[in-house]
Amino acid sequence: MTKRTVFFISDSTGITAKTLGQSVLSQFDNLHYEPIVIPYVDDVKKAHACVDRIIQAEKADGLPPIIFDTVIDRELNTILAQAPGCRFDILNTYLKPLEIELGISSSERVGKAHGRASDPEYKDRIDAVHFAMENDDGANIHYYDKADLILIGVSRCGKTPTSLYMALQYGLFTANYPITEDDLDESSLPKHLKAHRAKLFGLTIDAERLSLIRNERRADSRYASLRQCEYEVSATEAIYRRYGIPFINTADFSIEEISAKILDITGVIHHHHHQP
Repeated sequence: MTKRTVFFISDSTGITAKTLGQSVLSQFDNLHYEPIVIPYVDDVKKAHACVDRIIQAEKADGLPPIIFDTVIDRELNTILAQAPGCRFDILNTYLKPLEIELGISSSERVGKAHGRASDPEYKDRIDAVHFAMENDDGANIHYYDKADLILIGVSRCGKTPTSLYMALQYGLFTANYPITEDDLDESSLPKHLKAHRAKLFGLTIDAERLSLIRNERRADSRYASLRQCEYEVSATEAIYRRYGIPFINTADFSIEEISAKILDITGVIHHHHHQP
């Protein structure tokens, strides 16, 4: 039985770092770990204090800690990189390949290094990326009143990358929520979504394509079976129609095209409340 200290460090609430970190660690049955969440690491002093705590934990355990962090500021990142341990920088892990894939330049988020931090539009985008990550996959339903848009759909239909893209590119506060089998069995919208019906936008996908995507994750499972995918897709589309929720099929479109269609259909950018 190994015991390790695991740090979840964030310049915001820490929900993202903790949720993602714990889901990765849950794959290791024999790992016993002590979780330490350090939220709101948003200045140099706090970043150095974090490094000190990690050094102390290493001394106490005799083993380097494991670190999951979502700190976007480059200067703070450089400080955290000095800490001993196995570090997973969650935002950069996802955003780098996403920027390459989407052709958005990294200069959108290098922040202070380019004097962009005072630019309100830049700050909007960073806030929006945080919002998208903290409200990913139904993680946090208490902030939906702040959302510009809530993307809904079955598991693995493209909600997360679309939410992140809309945050990075447009500074839109986009949450996403998975429609689960329990919701479908009642063929009704979950009650916390009903209150925000005007912000809902549905994503759907061809059942065959969904089955292929899910098989990459969990091969030969019921979750990935064509029959299950067909049921979930048709039941979800029935909910969209029943509640008059606009939706599009993501199967044949790039994330840019999906986002453009969502903006076109919802007109959300025109009454966007973060713009000055």
